[in-house]
Amino acid sequence: MSGAWSLFVSLLTLGTLAGLLWLLLATRKGERQKPGEETLKHSFDGIEEYDNPLPRWWFWLFIATLVFAVLYLLLYPGLGNWRGLLPGYDWLDSERQVRFADGQRGWSGVHEWEKEMAQAEARYGPIFARFASMPLEQVAKEPQALQIGARLFAANCAVCHGSDAKGAYGFPNLTDAYWRWGGDPQSIKTSILNGRQAVMPAWGAVLGEQGVRDVAAYVLAGMGRELPADAQADPQAGEKLYATTCIACHGPQRQGNPLLGAPDLTQPGAYIYGTRFDQVQQSIRQGRQGQMPAQQASQGDDRVHILAAYIYSLSQPPAPTPAPPAQAVSSPTPP
Repeated sequence: MSGAWSLFVSLLTLGTLAGLLWLLLATRKGERQKPGEETLKHSFDGIEEYDNPLPRWWFWLFIATLVFAVLYLLLYPGLGNWRGLLPGYDWLDSERQVRFADGQRGWSGVHEWEKEMAQAEARYGPIFARFASMPLEQVAKEPQALQIGARLFAANCAVCHGSDAKGAYGFPNLTDAYWRWGGDPQSIKTSILNGRQAVMPAWGAVLGEQGVRDVAAYVLAGMGRELPADAQADPQAGEKLYATTCIACHGPQRQGNPLLGAPDLTQPGAYIYGTRFDQVQQSIRQGRQGQMPAQQASQGDDRVHILAAYIYSLSQPPAPTPAPPAQAVSSPTPP
């Protein structure tokens, strides 16, 4: 920060501590020196408060907190640009043969984090690298990899897709068979690495309100849904509008296109914004621009490889349980 802001923060912090010390000593000076029987002349619920001094141990406890605050501010950076008296880090990461040095005096929270991250990388990096060298389908069958993937999912993906990975309104279910951008292992990994951006345009201005209702009715008919009694929509008219506006992405059979991220409109499970008549209209009228953030920069290729294998495993049917071996039946011994 600038020198002026550094001076302001330092004076404000030290001034506050000095003010607290003055307030403590000033009130202490005006107190009684010894306990007595005189009260403050008021009571509540039958209880009267004596006019006695603050206990000595309590007073010294306040003093101790102020001394601690001053020592902390001397050792650690807390007064503007003051770096503290603690020495800066100068340590060697033997795994990568890289020396991390602060270059100046003073403890740094950034270097503390760097040190912890380097230690974690030295411990877990070889494990991640081993799984990264394996095909995704094979990683999806490794119990250790699935445990790691579950933790990565809980830390980075559960906030949107839910702890059970079954999604929510606006966020797809990762445990079923309906994938906008493809559900094969490599497509899942690509989605995690690079992110995805929905490009469903708003058609309200082009189709008009009646056209929006007609297309929504045609889409619902493709799912075998009945229209509400007050729909005032014509699915046949919607089919003609669909052929001129929607077919390029969702296809003539309304089964979508993973290359474009267009969902299969014949499957209710593919609708992350709802399948009610009004919800389908809203998607057509306003469009959808949901975004899946890219994870490559924050997680790296090796972690994403494990995470993709874990997510892929969630949508796969469980392996059949092998039948128990047949037991041999001995023939009865003749009498």
